[in-house]
Amino acid sequence: MTQPTRTGHTPMERVLYEVKKIIVGQDHLLERLVVALLARGHILVEGVPGLAKTMAIKTLAGSIGGEFKRIQFTPDLVPADLTGTRMYSQKTGDFSVSFGPVFTNLLLADEINRAPAKVQSALLEVMQERQVTIGRETYPVPNPFLVLATQNPIESEGTYPLPEAQVDRFMFKVLVGYPSTTEEFVIVERMTAPLQAVQRVLDAEQLLELQREVAQVYVDPALIEYAVRMVAATRDPKTVGMEQLSRYVTFGASPRASINMILAARALAFVRGRAYALPQDVRDMALDVMRHRLVLSYEALSDNVSADDLLGDILGRIPTPEVPLHERQTTRRNA
Repeated sequence: MTQPTRTGHTPMERVLYEVKKIIVGQDHLLERLVVALLARGHILVEGVPGLAKTMAIKTLAGSIGGEFKRIQFTPDLVPADLTGTRMYSQKTGDFSVSFGPVFTNLLLADEINRAPAKVQSALLEVMQERQVTIGRETYPVPNPFLVLATQNPIESEGTYPLPEAQVDRFMFKVLVGYPSTTEEFVIVERMTAPLQAVQRVLDAEQLLELQREVAQVYVDPALIEYAVRMVAATRDPKTVGMEQLSRYVTFGASPRASINMILAARALAFVRGRAYALPQDVRDMALDVMRHRLVLSYEALSDNVSADDLLGDILGRIPTPEVPLHERQTTRRNA
């Protein structure tokens, strides 16, 4: 585990400290952003306008070294605006490659649902394989590489639903709500005064080292079984005695949900200062990992049943495994 610095804070605590100079509240979002960074997962943030979704992501990027780029998605974009293209030189008679903004460490895809499907699909390869094919050549993007996307759920004019294949590539979909009145008072007070400068406290190499440490966090097989049972229950709710919910689900979560739940639980355990994951880490990740992976039926829409409603009912039926994980983890290390 990464040791605290002389100030007594771990690197991720120092990152959060810098972000909280600007962002008020939103603890759930900020924790998920940090977990996504450590677990090498992409994150989709959804909320109404004015909730500082973009500012939170930009501030986080400012506290981390490496290259940061932003794409403002609009209906007139073409795929080459994201990935790059081949350019012909009349002087040399050769083609050269002009790389697009996806060649970066942190990519902010702002209002990603404002571009048509062909533009959104340009991110499919780079999000999954961390490479881009331009012409006949394939080029790797820098490491680490993370896509941080925002979208507005209340507008329909000029927006395009994300393809299911792309949605499935996001580790998390985080919903951002309105602040409390106390938080909003602090927001107004802070935003109407000169903002504090955000210090860079982590570079790309340090982030890669933290990601390697997260990969060593111990996950008991019982937790993998727990994650698989939760995901499988979304495909067939009657296996957990919720047959009445089957009419609301057209397609359940994919195996990516099981994988990402374990990867995220590892990172969350690391953030919480442990070298082993607990059932609560898996459970805490479940909604953010699975809500965007359910395809609901028209009956669910007509009955105003959300993915979170279904997941809450289903997950409540799955017993939490009782495993002395810390003892087994210690035994494993001593073996």
